[in-house]
Amino acid sequence: MRILLAGASGFLGTRLADLLVREGHEVTRLVRRGPGGPRQQLWDPAAGQLDPAVVAEADAVVNLAGAGVGDKRWNDDYRRLIRTSRVDTTTTLATTIAGLAAADRPRLLLNSSAVGWYGNTGDRAVEEDAPAGEGFLADVCRVWEAATRPAEDAGVRVVRLRTGLPLHRDGGLLKPQLLPFKLGIAGRLGSGRQWLPWISMADWLGAVRFLLDRDDIAGPVNVVGPNPVTNAEFTRELARQLHRPAVIPIPALALKVALGGFAHEALTSTRVLPSVLTRAGYPYHHPTLPTALTAALKD
Repeated sequence: MRILLAGASGFLGTRLADLLVREGHEVTRLVRRGPGGPRQQLWDPAAGQLDPAVVAEADAVVNLAGAGVGDKRWNDDYRRLIRTSRVDTTTTLATTIAGLAAADRPRLLLNSSAVGWYGNTGDRAVEEDAPAGEGFLADVCRVWEAATRPAEDAGVRVVRLRTGLPLHRDGGLLKPQLLPFKLGIAGRLGSGRQWLPWISMADWLGAVRFLLDRDDIAGPVNVVGPNPVTNAEFTRELARQLHRPAVIPIPALALKVALGGFAHEALTSTRVLPSVLTRAGYPYHHPTLPTALTAALKD
């Protein structure tokens, strides 16, 4: 398969690109600076610039681009970057796809989104048919997903990956927590009652591969593990596997001082179920948190 990949240098994109290449697929990476190697193509999503011929060569387009929501303390400028880095890339890809002749269009746009779509669900479990919630990330996800509409209206299969929290020691949810846990100065966040929609890295990659091949699946897909846990449960299991105590809770006020606007999202409870993947028969490698954490800490 010929795959055009945006966001190939990110935490998830690098791992997906490596997997696809190992499997023998032809992966072309979209880059914003001069191409530095083979199979790279220059684009400028902020200006809406992308060579249509590059898109016409692809069987599928995978878009994982976007500034990391947990990479920096949130202020107004970083909020704008979180939004524009997602909407601009998606809009550029979707409109370019739609502008091609029908015979030249890729058959699939696999576009990143996030479980932030649902906002704070408390203890209520939600599936893909749940409406968008409230809050900054829910608003971002709403316009982000809407930006795929030109490709969908042009008859292209569009899958919106509502990704949870991938577990890997080199990034995502896990990396910033390892040192405090190893030092014995970690604990639950706030009350610890908020639900965490985790997924193992192997299953995130596996789900993407599964969706690339399943022509019968379109629309939003919750890319999360089948057994969500609370922050307190996550904290206990990580401490157990690291053989360290985790008895120092981090108060909500301290999070707000340290993280600014992101603290609200860190304390949000999002209990998400992967109903589309489950009904389609996706075979989870790590269906429970203990097995997922074991794999993440060994990777």
